[in-house]
Amino acid sequence: MPEENPRYRRYRGRPSSRTAPADDPLRELRDLRRTESGDPRAGGREGRQPRSAPTGPGNRQSLNPRRALRPPRSFTRRLWRWLGVWVVSWIVLSLLVFLVSAQLHQANVDGGDDLLGSGGTPPFGTTTILVIGSDKRPDGSKEPGASQQGGYGLADSIMLMRVGGGGVRKLSIARDTIVPIPGHGVGKINSAYAYGGPALLIRTIEGWTGINVGHTMQISFGDFPGLIDAMGGITYKGSCVIGKINGGYKNGGVTVRIPTGKRTHLNGDQALALARTRKNECNSRENDLTRAHRQQKVISAMKRRALSPIGFVRLPLIAWEAPKTMDSDMAGPRLIGTMLGLAIPGSGKTQVLGTESGQVPDSLKTKRVNAFLGN
Repeated sequence: MPEENPRYRRYRGRPSSRTAPADDPLRELRDLRRTESGDPRAGGREGRQPRSAPTGPGNRQSLNPRRALRPPRSFTRRLWRWLGVWVVSWIVLSLLVFLVSAQLHQANVDGGDDLLGSGGTPPFGTTTILVIGSDKRPDGSKEPGASQQGGYGLADSIMLMRVGGGGVRKLSIARDTIVPIPGHGVGKINSAYAYGGPALLIRTIEGWTGINVGHTMQISFGDFPGLIDAMGGITYKGSCVIGKINGGYKNGGVTVRIPTGKRTHLNGDQALALARTRKNECNSRENDLTRAHRQQKVISAMKRRALSPIGFVRLPLIAWEAPKTMDSDMAGPRLIGTMLGLAIPGSGKTQVLGTESGQVPDSLKTKRVNAFLGN
């Protein structure tokens, strides 16, 4: 048989372009030969044209100009992780600040500790809190209606709050409401606070409404502006108000002007003046019920501010100032639960118990009390 030349298949190993050094003489010689022969592989991997990727709708690697601007997923995860840690740490810090401030400013109810019922612990348990604002002013005040005598002074605002159990209900009692006061006959309910402080006011409210008071908060108007300023002010919107407190600006006091239907930013002194305004130069026909509604709007504006992004940034400042504005029998943990209960959105409209004449019919009182207790 004729002898055939054997065929050999020759394999040549070459170093990878990923590992070969840039100044490899063998790679330079190989590229030179390929260039002379017209081999399209000349230049190695660096000389190849990139393969065009399909751009169909199902291709995840579709050419998208915005994709190159997106940060890597690992960076995004780290960013969200650190943001979450910062938020949790900020909240914990604020709770600790509030707890310390509440413990430092806890107060006893003069003669009323034995009258208070325990109730539940908010925000899970339900309890009734009596909120009292006194109109006692410092010496030298020019504000009309201010009490310059010793003692507690008249109650400037009286409100019951039912906090806990997933909701908040509020009942504001008009300060000029005529009620029986134990040991003092019949008179305006705000005078019960002047006669015997929070203890007598508790007995008066419980005897007249049948509502069991669990805790009290006595609002200090002297520190009230500090809390508003710690929030960075509040935004108020309502009817026209022009009020002059302590003589107005011309006499060293405060003048507040609220245009009708426009949002007005108020600092602490202006918000306090708005809540205290009795004689509105825009409407001389206003009464105590109108003033009570205005005070509730101020409280609602404070709540919105505290729950806003700006309020969250200023949360430690708010946490320190809040307990300073009130004298409460509640200790730090219970007070924290109360504040968390009040922060629940959708707390509902505040009911007002009172009339222009001060005489409240039993039918109206029963209706308001049943709505407050959820019956």
